[in-house]
Amino acid sequence: MDVGAPVRWVDGYQRMHRWISFPIAVGKRFGESGAGSLAAAIAYYGFFSLFPLLMVLTSIASIALKGRTDLQEQLVRSALSQFPVIGTQIRQEVGSIEGSAVAVTIGLALALWAGLGGVRAAQVAMNTVWDVPRTRRPSTPASIGRAALMLVVLGVFVAAAAALAGVATATSGPLSVTLGLLGSIALNVAMFAVAYRVLTSASVAWRDVIPGACVAGVGWTALLAAGGWIVGGRLASSSDVYGTFALVIGLLGWIYLGAQLTLLGAVLNVVAAKRLWPRSLQGNDLTDADERALRRSARQEERREDETVTVSFEATPSKRVD
Repeated sequence: MDVGAPVRWVDGYQRMHRWISFPIAVGKRFGESGAGSLAAAIAYYGFFSLFPLLMVLTSIASIALKGRTDLQEQLVRSALSQFPVIGTQIRQEVGSIEGSAVAVTIGLALALWAGLGGVRAAQVAMNTVWDVPRTRRPSTPASIGRAALMLVVLGVFVAAAAALAGVATATSGPLSVTLGLLGSIALNVAMFAVAYRVLTSASVAWRDVIPGACVAGVGWTALLAAGGWIVGGRLASSSDVYGTFALVIGLLGWIYLGAQLTLLGAVLNVVAAKRLWPRSLQGNDLTDADERALRRSARQEERREDETVTVSFEATPSKRVD
């Protein structure tokens, strides 16, 4: 009995049908890129970056919107709405940096520096997913500059989300709910599209990042809608064992889930832009997409300008990726 026949049949079928070969290629590329480990790194640094960044946001809001405590609260609530259930508990632990002008300036600078960690971890992940050679990755000052730019972009989207929430609460009815949902989806898609372009050193066009941004934006909106059930259930099951530490577990889990969704969209962009499908389900029968993907992965290891990494396969000439 030929036990490999079903695998060969499925492999042959998926190679001929894009509707199944493309998601298989995305899943395979997700694993090859180590996206799960990259998401864990983002969650780790993002967890420690969250509170300093919230302190920066709260402090800037209190300075820029002095005397408008209602707008300050709305702005902070818009940021914390990305963390269902646990957002209200986080708000109780975060305050603004106060004191003299010098103390506030130093405090904001230190908090901002601490908060850059999560964004820089996402930057490393995006460069890895796009197979950017190490010689082309940004230096530390350039990396910090990109991360700071992304923080500004995130601040703009938080302000836009606060404005959208204000409009939604001012009206009522099914139409306002629908428009609010569509507005949230559009805002999330735009945020992911900008993030996918800013956080990588690869040469990508807007058309290269839109597919993944749409998937990530819609997926994030759906996760927020189901977030109360997801995080609430996790906290309920953890509270009996870990008590107050359940908040940490819920927060880490939510950040990790968001990081995985973000990297899934990025991997989808790479597969679509570089046509890395169909992929083989059998190790000894590589497709052209398999060879291109393996060459791209290997070229990441170029660490010097005078170093060239090439890959060859049996009966296949060595090629450089573009």
